[in-house]
Amino acid sequence: MSVLIVTGTDTGVGKTVVTAAVATLARQRGSSVAVVKPAQTGRAPGEPGDLDEVIRLAGVPTTFELARYPAPLSPAAAARAAGLPPVSLTAAAERIGELAESHRLVLVEGTGGLLVRFDEDGGTLAGLARMLGAPVLVVVRAGSGTLNHTALTLEALAHRGLSPAGLVIGSWPREPGEAERSNVADLEMLAARPLAGVLPEGCGALGAEEFAGVARAGLGATLGGSLDLATFRRSFELPV
Repeated sequence: MSVLIVTGTDTGVGKTVVTAAVATLARQRGSSVAVVKPAQTGRAPGEPGDLDEVIRLAGVPTTFELARYPAPLSPAAAARAAGLPPVSLTAAAERIGELAESHRLVLVEGTGGLLVRFDEDGGTLAGLARMLGAPVLVVVRAGSGTLNHTALTLEALAHRGLSPAGLVIGSWPREPGEAERSNVADLEMLAARPLAGVLPEGCGALGAEEFAGVARAGLGATLGGSLDLATFRRSFELPV
């Protein structure tokens, strides 16, 4: 049994698709998987949220959205705007711990980045990871700006004594430019390890069966996939 926190360097970097990819491969290995979204923002009641995408892509039967706020803001700000109580990260940690007792893997998808506030007391996903003693998988962009955002996220993890589970590029372009080509090596230098995954842009729009193949090819061995970084570099003529 284990818990893996999935965060990103920003909003819209591909956390949901990466969460679905990890869940897909874990289920293919026969592992029982649960996925938790502590706070969904930017969706009205009844609208499809991030967990609906995870269910569609990965077929995970056990998912929990602990709080939902309509405004597309941080969880703390969205709760304030809706006049609703913020999600309790202490209660979230307890629920996740219970799930970890009956599931081989519990994936926890954050909202926004690592230090986005969940409540008025400054609770963050980093704090939740500390409560759980869980490693943190960081989803990053491929293009300009990603190196600074990634470095800051990794520094924040280290400062809090949190263990990074690796970096995954959440959306690799079909035709990468100079920045994307150069950033691959620099991202690996920042993480002091090879990339844990590279998922192609648009793969979240695939059907479940095709997505499973893309997930396997796009995630590295540490996440249950078969990504060959040497082949990936050669196919895009990237620096070694």
